Amino acid sequence: MNFNSRVVSITLCAAVLSWAQIGPSLAEPPAPPAQSAAPAPGAAPAAAEAAPAADAAPAASAAEAQAPDAKSLDQEVQGLKKDVVELNKDLFVLEEELLFPANTQVAVFLSMDVGTFFALDAVTIKIDNKEVANHLYTAREADALLKGGVQRIYLGNQKVGKHELVAFFTGKGTVERDYRRGATLVFEKGVGAKYLELKITDRVAKHQPEFLVKDWE
Repeated sequence: MNFNSRVVSITLCAAVLSWAQIGPSLAEPPAPPAQSAAPAPGAAPAAAEAAPAADAAPAASAAEAQAPDAKSLDQEVQGLKKDVVELNKDLFVLEEELLFPANTQVAVFLSMDVGTFFALDAVTIKIDNKEVANHLYTAREADALLKGGVQRIYLGNQKVGKHELVAFFTGKGTVERDYRRGATLVFEKGVGAKYLELKITDRVAKHQPEFLVKDWE
């Protein structure tokens, strides 16, 4: 073999070796594209929370839309209640006028100006020796009278002419002693309504209560 032939042989061997090295790399398929990173552990709950929040927005808007309607309905109910109260008052007055007309009406009121010598328990009223009213007082009612309240204890019909009213007062006097006193008034019933007052006061000079029956002329 001459020199040129050996050179060609060496060159061919080198080319074969080079192809053997790069061939496998060219034959390998391209690497698949990198997958997107997995979501962070807290990302899924955040998305889940966002969905209810989005759903809650329409519900809140609906509630706000209903709020004015509920308020308007409540105002209408309160207005109806007020109308019913006023109507009941008118009916009560009308009933009294029908049952107790002015030409026969007699009303008796009770007031107190005491607190030291007498604590009221009960009052009994008789007109012409016939019991027409009897009231037993609670502590709350007695306290209201002591604060200036006035009670209508009797309302009835009496014919024109003279009548005798007798009132009996029962309670506790000084040193928790049982106390029972009476007061009498002869009054003239005219054509119009008659108003009488039972008044309980303290007589400081005598250290005892005083019971009066007054005619409102």
